[in-house]
Amino acid sequence: MRIIAGAYRGRRLKTLRGREVRPTSDKLRETLFNILRAEVPGSVFLDCYAGSGAVGLEALSRGAAQVFLIERDAVAARVIEENIMALGERNTTALGVSPESGGKARILRADVQAGLRKLAAQGVGAGICFIDPPYALLGEALRNLSWLCDSSQSSLMRPEGVIILEHSRKDSPPEQIGDWVRSRLLQQGSSVLSFYRKE
Repeated sequence: MRIIAGAYRGRRLKTLRGREVRPTSDKLRETLFNILRAEVPGSVFLDCYAGSGAVGLEALSRGAAQVFLIERDAVAARVIEENIMALGERNTTALGVSPESGGKARILRADVQAGLRKLAAQGVGAGICFIDPPYALLGEALRNLSWLCDSSQSSLMRPEGVIILEHSRKDSPPEQIGDWVRSRLLQQGSSVLSFYRKE
């Protein structure tokens, strides 16, 4: 796995070999960032169920101002940390540290719900949120998505932002969640990206 474009183009990333993971393919990642090309520079980018961190670190390479990588698995979190260090970036791995401290890439070692709530409590305003759960955890991911889209509970997402859910083509997430509507559906192989934007 490698960084496709930007400041770290061509850099190799460690992956979670031998583990039951389904990393976003290089091809799908490239398509995703072609779509988000104008929105990534200067953004606050959330990578949920981060795995090896490839999507979040691709965003960092392409000019995101801050990337939060949320991952509860200890082995995966260590792999993300090694990938961050291999890029020469600083990392803060602690939920109690303010968003302003540390480097541009920050690992939150927590389940996604806890990580998102912590960021919201710290006043983070995200422009892009990428949610890529193991397919078996789609129900949990949709609950997190519902919370993100409910402005009475969360102000984590900026109104002009975008939330992207990666899921199996066999699954059919809702067309609308709160005030957020699926604006685009992109299928590539067995994977689908659903893009949600606020009405």
